[in-house]
Amino acid sequence: MNAASAVQCDVLVVGSGAAGLATAVAARVLGLDVLVVEKAPVFGGTTAWSGGWLWIPQSPPAVRAGITDSISAARTYLQAELGADFDAARIDAFLTNGPRMVEFFENETAVRFLSGTAPDFHADLPGAAVGRPICAEPFDGRELGGLIDKLRLPLAEVSLRGMAIAAGSDLRHFMNATRVPASAWYAARRVARYALDVLRYGRGMHLVNGNALAARLLKSASDRGVRLWTESRARDLIVANGAVTGAWIETTQGRIAVSTRRGVVLAAGGFPNDVARRRRWFPHTPTGNEHWSAAPAANTGDGLALAEDAGAVVPSLPNAGAWVAVSMVRRRDGTNGVFPHVIDRARPGVIAVTRRGRRFTNEANSYHDFMLAIFRATEPGDDVAAWLICDHACLRRYGLGFAKPFPFPVAPYLRSGYLLRGETPAALANAAGIDAATFAETIDAYNVAAREGRDPAFGRGSTPFNRFGGDPAHQPNPCVAPIEQGPFYAVKVLPGSLGTFAGVKTDADARALDHGGEPIAGLYAVGNDMASIMAGRYPSGGITLGPAMTFGWLAARHLAGDVDPPTAPSEANAIAAASH
Repeated sequence: MNAASAVQCDVLVVGSGAAGLATAVAARVLGLDVLVVEKAPVFGGTTAWSGGWLWIPQSPPAVRAGITDSISAARTYLQAELGADFDAARIDAFLTNGPRMVEFFENETAVRFLSGTAPDFHADLPGAAVGRPICAEPFDGRELGGLIDKLRLPLAEVSLRGMAIAAGSDLRHFMNATRVPASAWYAARRVARYALDVLRYGRGMHLVNGNALAARLLKSASDRGVRLWTESRARDLIVANGAVTGAWIETTQGRIAVSTRRGVVLAAGGFPNDVARRRRWFPHTPTGNEHWSAAPAANTGDGLALAEDAGAVVPSLPNAGAWVAVSMVRRRDGTNGVFPHVIDRARPGVIAVTRRGRRFTNEANSYHDFMLAIFRATEPGDDVAAWLICDHACLRRYGLGFAKPFPFPVAPYLRSGYLLRGETPAALANAAGIDAATFAETIDAYNVAAREGRDPAFGRGSTPFNRFGGDPAHQPNPCVAPIEQGPFYAVKVLPGSLGTFAGVKTDADARALDHGGEPIAGLYAVGNDMASIMAGRYPSGGITLGPAMTFGWLAARHLAGDVDPPTAPSEANAIAAASH
């Protein structure tokens, strides 16, 4: 990076997650000179720590896989989910352009996608379907060359000692490694390759999940000549005659004025670690500190603050965050890590209780819905918390949160206090501070039906999404097993988030809007800096990254002056039909 006091470009992108890099790559492909500034010392943002799924109905990978779907069905589903908060202009822009965005990146860049089989979260709503989320193909990190050292490592708490494991067949092989010889051989080869990579490169090179998506976008940016700066924080926007014309960037080489010929795109990852905004918009955290995010520490609302200073609107939402229950992990260096409980709650033999000792929801529902249930179940005067409960057989088969299954030892998790144990349900309740009498009644009532694979109280295993997270080999219900083989275990879970939904109000081209609803010239917001089109709801996995990349692509097209009609005739007819 040149240490000059002023730099020019067509487009300045603030942030390097999927939204920011997608915008940058697309704008560069369309002929613009692009600079990406990243506050952290590494690229990838929250994307690099995520599962990496994008919700894109009727995507090219899904079509290739023979999955039957339609844009109109997806629109119907979102109408049912969002009700009065359904933003037709932005949702139609997303639904019609999502598949085109995927096609663009697969044709023009190093990004490649795989179809998935994950169902939407709420199968009881009209238009719900299976197979809408897609994910990036695994990526060989060696293709990044020296840039691999600038890619954020996977989140340690959800990896196997630093080795990320992908959802789907990869995870199934590891879960079955002690039972199925083919899976044992698969896992052994994966671990061996990871060990060799660490010895040679200092990190794993078989990248999966969001790390693969971030790596593919980063390689695409590098290949196309996008300028990439780390440790560079956007401090102030430059505004002239009512238009944003650049920004002041604080770098390791001093303060630099970046002037833009087309515009500034905010993609700084929302505000998951902005304590003041959490206090204002998260009802469960009166001081802003009673909340733990699984997003990088650098995501402190910079983009939102910059937008507000330029006159943009940041409205509140019913749910300002993408809620997930988290547990606190004590790291070897003495710091605390956060484990997000995304899928372990659906395993057969796991239930959740409050401090009062009662179950309160279907634990196999989505992570967002599970956290909403904790909020509702918390009684006045109680901390917002719950305990995940399982027995010894379940723990050794599936693990629980950060506690790994056999052959990993249980002792380290017990010594650290992460895992609580009791020889009887009453002993476990006493160790956890749970009402012992009520807890014993809860376990007994649950076990009666669970021995037959039933959960009449809350219906575990009753939806496609429930069963997707369970163990298909466990029948008759992949999500239900009795809890009766002591000792018994508990992990305390607390309120957390995967990211934030409240962001800058934008139009269908991702242009930031002022208090009068008019676009602010030269200012765009994408990803978690853009107010979520889902309006604080969580209808399916991938509803953050899908819109993030789609609106990044749309912003790039608008910046480049690519104003061809974005909706093909057949898609326009489908949307018109769905509107009546």
